[in-house]
Amino acid sequence: MISRKNASISKFIIHKVGNKFNDTKNAFSEKLVDFDEPSYDLMLPFLLRPFGSVVQSYRFNHHANISLNEINSYSTQIFNDEEAFIDVSKHIVTHLFEQSTSAQIKTGDVLVVMFEGIEFNEITTNALGIFKIENKVNFFQTYLENNSYDVLVQKGISSKKVDKGCIILNQTDTEGNIILSVDNNSYDAQYWLNQFLNIKYADDANNHTQQYIELCKDFSTEILKTTYGAQEQNTFLAKTIDFFKENEVVNIERFKDELFEEDKHKNLFDDYKKTFEDENNIVIRNQFDVAESVVNKEKKKIKTDIKLDTNIQIKLDIDAPDASAEYLERGYDDEKKMHYYKVFFNVES
Repeated sequence: MISRKNASISKFIIHKVGNKFNDTKNAFSEKLVDFDEPSYDLMLPFLLRPFGSVVQSYRFNHHANISLNEINSYSTQIFNDEEAFIDVSKHIVTHLFEQSTSAQIKTGDVLVVMFEGIEFNEITTNALGIFKIENKVNFFQTYLENNSYDVLVQKGISSKKVDKGCIILNQTDTEGNIILSVDNNSYDAQYWLNQFLNIKYADDANNHTQQYIELCKDFSTEILKTTYGAQEQNTFLAKTIDFFKENEVVNIERFKDELFEEDKHKNLFDDYKKTFEDENNIVIRNQFDVAESVVNKEKKKIKTDIKLDTNIQIKLDIDAPDASAEYLERGYDDEKKMHYYKVFFNVES
């Protein structure tokens, strides 16, 4: 994640991207935007706010040579020669246009931005931002005419969130430039990530932690909940988060020993892991460092409610993984022909 407290915009230009399938053309600006103070004060946080909570980063990808990645090449040109900013920004939009391989891909405004003072991992750097605005919102505009106020509806860009955006930091590690990306219209995520940017997740603790937690979440839903019920699913997820919180390094064999009492459950997990890797075209490491920021973020997303068809919900505390096994019992009532949960407690609060 980045810090924007000292960030500023040094260059900003707006182009329009069309869609070859809809016979809409690109439209290019020739000059940079000259902000007034209110517009600038609204635009800077609008663009950077989404990246304040992004913990996973990407790197450029190419099947043959990374230097042939178009956005990698264009960003390098701009970092090396900022006078080329306007011309190269047009090439970026043309490249985006060429990736519109479906009529469903929307046209929109493309904002190409140079940032200064971006802080990432305690290092301050400049960065190139590329944003696509696909959706306009309706808003009311009041105006004075003949000594009376009237109202009309206009369309504009919402200042709440960007549709698609990436920030390419002018900072590298052993894998290349560090890239952050957001996409709030994920119906065409492959178009943005794979075709336009052509990026892949970084080979780091953030990615390894994210992939493993995703594996555990899917396993809990597709295997545990289906076979053993929601209680087993939620207990497993709570113990998974607890394991990640208590260990700086995850070893898969140790993980299975702590979470599964029976070998058959370990085998189920191993079989599902192979399926998960094949379907997502990834390989999950047998040992990796834990990224605490990813664990904290994923913990907030996990729902541990047991929803019953009798309009009753049981909420389990994800921070108390053993409570479910100790104080919650599941059974079947032969007389009512219904399943039931028995909850033990001392005091109501």
